[in-house]
Amino acid sequence: MTPQERCLYVDGLTPKGGLYTDAQRPIHPDANSSWQVGPDPWRLPKPVLKHLEDLGHHLLAFYKAYNLLYNHSRRGIQPEWVAAYLDQGKPESVVALGRMNRTKQHLPLVIRPDLIPTREGMIATELDSVPGGIGFTASLGQRYGSLGEPIVGGRDGMVEGFDAALRFFAGVDDPVIGVVISEESASWRPEMAWVAERLIERGLEAYVVAPKEVVFSEDGLYVQGEDGLRRIDVVYRFFEMFDLKNIPKMELILYAAKKNLVKVTPPLKSYLEEKMMMALYQHPILSDFWAQQLSQETRDFLDATFPKTWIVDPAPLPPHATIHGLQVRDRVFSDWRQLGSLGQKDRQMVLKPSGFSELAWGSRGVVIGHDESEQDWQHSIEAALRLYDNNPHILQVFHNGSTFPVQHYDFETGQMKMFKGRVRLQPYYFVVDDIPVLSGVQATICPSDKKLLHGMVDAVVLPGGPAPESA
Repeated sequence: MTPQERCLYVDGLTPKGGLYTDAQRPIHPDANSSWQVGPDPWRLPKPVLKHLEDLGHHLLAFYKAYNLLYNHSRRGIQPEWVAAYLDQGKPESVVALGRMNRTKQHLPLVIRPDLIPTREGMIATELDSVPGGIGFTASLGQRYGSLGEPIVGGRDGMVEGFDAALRFFAGVDDPVIGVVISEESASWRPEMAWVAERLIERGLEAYVVAPKEVVFSEDGLYVQGEDGLRRIDVVYRFFEMFDLKNIPKMELILYAAKKNLVKVTPPLKSYLEEKMMMALYQHPILSDFWAQQLSQETRDFLDATFPKTWIVDPAPLPPHATIHGLQVRDRVFSDWRQLGSLGQKDRQMVLKPSGFSELAWGSRGVVIGHDESEQDWQHSIEAALRLYDNNPHILQVFHNGSTFPVQHYDFETGQMKMFKGRVRLQPYYFVVDDIPVLSGVQATICPSDKKLLHGMVDAVVLPGGPAPESA
């Protein structure tokens, strides 16, 4: 096939409107896709694939240590301000869920970092333990795999990985899985329904339901199947912890979880959804803890992967103190407001909610310092400080992604086009028996003038594939 024929073939396999969630409108009346379609998977050289494989193991080690840090902090073994930061602005009922003894060791089954390839290396802007894109990435792998292209994790790797992780977590033969999707997350329902269909084809009984469709009984949670009610063994929650108060029947679902009538994953731990985890990793007071819990290799890996991150805490510093590690052209800072006077070129910074907020996902609430006027930047800093009590923010150093050429089919002209864009890589690791399995990679290539790299109608979205040995 020609590149044009390959693009049209892939688009033809795409359900009308796609399974994409960030942009629902098609790019053209003749297109099924709501993104730009390229002819080939995104080629990942062997060293990059090795890096991604290794990254999964280091991130799982980090999650384990981070989970331990929170538990040690609330018990006074580690500084109590750690848990105070992570619980900031959350109702006591939400905090209590994260402290249940029976789930103390539970970690997410799915780990997905957002990675930006830069000249300095691969930078993770955040880690997502309740990620969208599982079904979309899986479907991309199948479509491009049907062209005979090798896909990271294999053509069906995403579905196989999800299947294996859910079965292992369930711990019973022939488990029943309920994928519970809130109204806030409803735009992801098409892709999760697609995944559920693939799981069913593999013999795993899976249902995608809204919370109101879950049936509660004293002995557990049920969902309506073809032959009557089916008891759910595992709830895969597709909702953020901040949304609990808005979800119908959530009290009943939580009651079942507390009584061990059903297993829930990702675990009901709001601190696992906080972006400030990177700031805590870099905090000098905690360096001994991380050195005890993580190998030197893992620490070196994380040091190179996590951007410099700070918790934007409005508490005043004493006159002799400065904000650790925050320095611009040899200038140090003792008050976040002092950043407001920086020139545009010196504002290579990102301000965003840490978590537990409707603004903390999908690039909502993100402010790019050098994209703002000085006045708007100052207002953004003030807003972050003002919102701290209920919605702490973080500050990160902005890393400009490297540019790469990418081809796509232009439905307007009927021709192939090329542009240079910045790439966001999203590897998906499914944790099976304590091993993170790299099961797929989604590559989003955005026009180079875009600072926020996310799904958009201008972006080319591709599955990751290994580059030929000679590449």
